[in-house]
Amino acid sequence: MARRLPSTPPNLPGYSYLRPLGSGGFADVFLYEQNMPRRQVAVKVLLSEIVNDHVRQLFQAEANLMAQLSSHPSILTVFQASVSADGRPYLVMEYCSSTLSQRYRSEPLSVPETLRIGVKIASAVETAHRSGVLHRDLKPSNILFTAYGHPVLSDFGIAATLGEAERSDAIGLSVPWSAPEVLLGNISGSIASEVWSLGATLYSLLAGRSPFEVAGTENGSAQMMARINKARIPPLNRADVPARLSAILNRSMSRRPELRQQSVLELIRELQSVEAELGLAQTPLEVEQDGWAVAALADQDDQTRITGINSVDAYTGRRRRKAPAVGVGARRATPVQSTGQLTGPHGDTVTTRPRKQRRTLTVWGLISAAVIIVGLATTAAMVLVNQRGSDIPLVSDVDGELRSGTVVFDWADPGIRDGDNFVVTLRNGASSIQRGTEFRVDPQGEPRVCATVTVNRDGKTGAPSGEKCVDTSVPGASGGTR
Repeated sequence: MARRLPSTPPNLPGYSYLRPLGSGGFADVFLYEQNMPRRQVAVKVLLSEIVNDHVRQLFQAEANLMAQLSSHPSILTVFQASVSADGRPYLVMEYCSSTLSQRYRSEPLSVPETLRIGVKIASAVETAHRSGVLHRDLKPSNILFTAYGHPVLSDFGIAATLGEAERSDAIGLSVPWSAPEVLLGNISGSIASEVWSLGATLYSLLAGRSPFEVAGTENGSAQMMARINKARIPPLNRADVPARLSAILNRSMSRRPELRQQSVLELIRELQSVEAELGLAQTPLEVEQDGWAVAALADQDDQTRITGINSVDAYTGRRRRKAPAVGVGARRATPVQSTGQLTGPHGDTVTTRPRKQRRTLTVWGLISAAVIIVGLATTAAMVLVNQRGSDIPLVSDVDGELRSGTVVFDWADPGIRDGDNFVVTLRNGASSIQRGTEFRVDPQGEPRVCATVTVNRDGKTGAPSGEKCVDTSVPGASGGTR
């Protein structure tokens, strides 16, 4: 079918028309120059033939949503919304000259760039979710780049509130990046379906195609929907893509929503952990801090960074609590340095070399010296305990079985504290953060699924449990340990 020509650009007071940028099913996008202040802007204009009261309401809702969220560094900025002289609503937005729509198809992106884009765009989506908004059209062509190379999320045109998505129909969707439950019409959008779309988008950037495209065959909507419904994800076949990253993306595109990451934040943490394992500069989380900053004033980096395997649980309204400290700016003690100095809890430096002995010591002097010695010994002991992490409980007796095609692992609570979490690691390298003592995984055709469980406390992990394996070829079977 021939692509339609752009509509006639409207005359907009204060703007000079330059050229068309693109056309869609409901609107055209034009490049204008704003006269004051002088800058180039993208103007999205609705098509006159589709404008009615309902469409005007949708467009106004998009303008309001974008204005509400566009202060986020990874969401496209909106400058103005109005109606042109010929009655067409329009939206004036930040102009981004680069998009991912064709770039990834000509040359798949590198792993570091894909991880960076993934964390930033997922941060934008998580921010929208915390505002009660679903995007519902996450795909590579809706990721633009600013003049400074920063990825931003655009086009909230079919966005809906979380509640509305449960009971309304989407006015459009992009099949290759839509979750199975959305394509089947079971739901028009959810947090789980957004996790699916994000995973499918990142997969596309690495593969140079959408996840269920098959070269040399028919890739129409019907064929694509049938493949998505089967959820058999083709391997990426890239030697530079870590197996754990592939496993994370495969999990995000699980056919059953409950087997995916339970929030976009959980997906972000897993992507950050891959960056850490690869030794890459970690892309910071860009989510409004609200109460987080109060919870850890002295450890600002810890709010947005992790090291190694995932150390922060999926967002459930509860935040990690620090151990009680004296003073707002208290820090953990650090190990004794070779210079003979010890950094105390307030950042002060205590000299451990003995002073010149006085000839006479009063009783109070002896008491003071004893207190100092005991204090230093206690601090040093705390340092050693923190280094060893010996107070982290060990998970034992992990059990597992196959239930209705799903592998279920469970274990006894070894005595975790508030703020602790469990890290479940599969033999293929995939890992997941769990608050409870049960973990479900789709075997995806694997004949045997094996997992270990570790307790994570304040960013430190204890010793792993023994590995538990479940044979998936025999229903109801539970394998043995390694």
